[in-house]
Amino acid sequence: MDAYKFIKDAIILGKYEPGMRLGEETLAKELNLSRTPIREAIKQLEAEGLVIPLKRGVGVRHFTKEDIREIYDLRSLLESYAASQAAVNRTEEDLNELKTANELYEQAIHDHLQSDMTSIRKIVKVNQRFHEAIVSAAKNKHLHFHISKVVVIPIVFRSFYWYTDFHLQQSLEVHKIIFNAIENKEPERARIAMHEHIFQGRDNVLKHLDDIKISHLFKEEVK
Repeated sequence: MDAYKFIKDAIILGKYEPGMRLGEETLAKELNLSRTPIREAIKQLEAEGLVIPLKRGVGVRHFTKEDIREIYDLRSLLESYAASQAAVNRTEEDLNELKTANELYEQAIHDHLQSDMTSIRKIVKVNQRFHEAIVSAAKNKHLHFHISKVVVIPIVFRSFYWYTDFHLQQSLEVHKIIFNAIENKEPERARIAMHEHIFQGRDNVLKHLDDIKISHLFKEEVK
């Protein structure tokens, strides 16, 4: 049992809801582990911003609308810059990885079933691969660290949960525009496309934030 992966998945899928206190002893019993791996997992999750310290133990971080706006504003600035730099610095190897990631993203969207956790996980994973390939192509060793701090996976996951087929196709088309801009060495076009792409995700999360109590749909998915 990987304590870190289990707890992180439980947070992402909503089994551990925003504001819920996570005690080491309770988690150790639930996962049938000693408290040491639980403690290490909590430290890692706290560093990632998924849990916050309480007077006793930690709690699952709750995101307000203002939090969402600030997070996506930062993502837009950082990732649009990464896209523009990728258009300048990319190699043929980078282009091959971006193309592969986009093809996998298109296939995942094609296979997608609405509200199906397995297909949503796959979409999130290949979407993340595409975005990480852009950061790698930017050739800036500091970008990955800073972007990782503002890509909050539970928010990303919920964004894709609420995406309709239209939204997924729209996301794919923007991916293609970003790829073409990077391939053709058009930094400003890549920057603008990524900026809009991130804000589309933000708007979708904000639109559905009041519907965030969806954890009953996910409870059986966390094993």
